Amino acid sequence: MKLRAKINLTLSGVFVVGLIIAAAGSYKVLSDDAIRESTRDARIMIESASALRDYTDDSVSPLLQQLMKVQFLPQSIPSFAAQSNFKIVQKKLPEYTYREPTLNPTNVNDRAVGWEADIINDFRNSPASTESISIRDTPIGQFLTLARPLRVGSQACLTCHDTPEKAPATMVALYGNQNGFGWKMGEIVAAQVVSIPLSVPMDRALKTLGLILAAIAGTFLVTLLLVNFLLHRLVVKPIVAISDMASAVSLGDLDAPEYNRDTKDEVGSLASSFNRMRRSLENAIKLLENQN
Repeated sequence: MKLRAKINLTLSGVFVVGLIIAAAGSYKVLSDDAIRESTRDARIMIESASALRDYTDDSVSPLLQQLMKVQFLPQSIPSFAAQSNFKIVQKKLPEYTYREPTLNPTNVNDRAVGWEADIINDFRNSPASTESISIRDTPIGQFLTLARPLRVGSQACLTCHDTPEKAPATMVALYGNQNGFGWKMGEIVAAQVVSIPLSVPMDRALKTLGLILAAIAGTFLVTLLLVNFLLHRLVVKPIVAISDMASAVSLGDLDAPEYNRDTKDEVGSLASSFNRMRRSLENAIKLLENQN
């Protein structure tokens, strides 16, 4: 195998190893950034929902109290207001979801499904926990899920969820007396759950990774071409010329021209050494001829 091929093979091996390391490291950084971006978006969504809950509780519910004696108005319930508002957002972002799943809801549509119930029970088992972040695999891709616990924090909440007898008659008439009762003060009964698809930020991360690897590959290709050019000009070509000179002299061709290279590098030193050896051999041969 020629010198140039050996060097190219070595450089290619180093490049492949470096590319694999760069790809793994870049993917880790980019995927972590995608998750952080999605987590930030999820927090913005859940803070917006919390703000709407507070507004409904402080400003809307008091205005509807008199009407509630005639007809139960779910618009006065913070949970209903937050989830209804997000349904408007969901028309433009159908893959994004905001729910307030409950273990024992008044409205059965709010009942927690399996994985949501697991989140709520985790909060109940760890009362000090204020937030959970997880990544779920679904048939349509991965979703980042951010959840926060919802506690019974006021007596007003127990007005509707203590017993059917204490609850507003209009609410019982609408939802029945079988669900949503028996809540206790301070108990974690539900959770705010935001789910964001990871497909978009991860696709963006993969595209960025592709650009990074393409840039690295392009840089390597240019470097390889430059190395080969310099290798041929500064090493291979001079060594071939020296080798041809040495071969000619070894076959008795003393008229073979010297290879002159006016450089201070190793190749120049090698050329000077071969020229001295050639002259020494020529002088030795002439000396032997004169003696004969």
